[in-house]
Amino acid sequence: MELADILSEESVIVCKGLATKHEVLERLAQQAAKVTGQDAHALFEAIHDREQLGSTGLGNGIAIPHGKFAGISGVTAVFARLAEPIEFDSVDDQPVDLLMMLLAPMGAGADHLKALARVARILRTDSVVEALRKADDAGQIYQILTQPVAATQAA
Repeated sequence: MELADILSEESVIVCKGLATKHEVLERLAQQAAKVTGQDAHALFEAIHDREQLGSTGLGNGIAIPHGKFAGISGVTAVFARLAEPIEFDSVDDQPVDLLMMLLAPMGAGADHLKALARVARILRTDSVVEALRKADDAGQIYQILTQPVAATQAA
């Protein structure tokens, strides 16, 4: 699975002025609603419910909030780079500025896990993370995330 299979350029956002985890998850859900045609509040609830089980903050300023949602047909990703890092209850207690939200259909066990693993590999690549933090706009970020170099380095 390539990231371009689940992430569209429209699904990449750069966010300013968000101060809390709740605000960020709401913003991600709003963007996912635009891409999927689903209700933003229902998408937020799916992600929020999963987040209540334990933080998806992986450390190094990265989080991968994820959840399952009955209304979508395939795994869908939304990526956000925050202008100002926020508290996210991460495992390393560091604030988060890079988030990749993943939504999967209710029965997509293997595909959901493959997507999580793929995203985690890419976001563990130091050169990719550094480039994402330097990128100024959503188009640049999309190119970084979907470039073959990222796949080669992350494999």
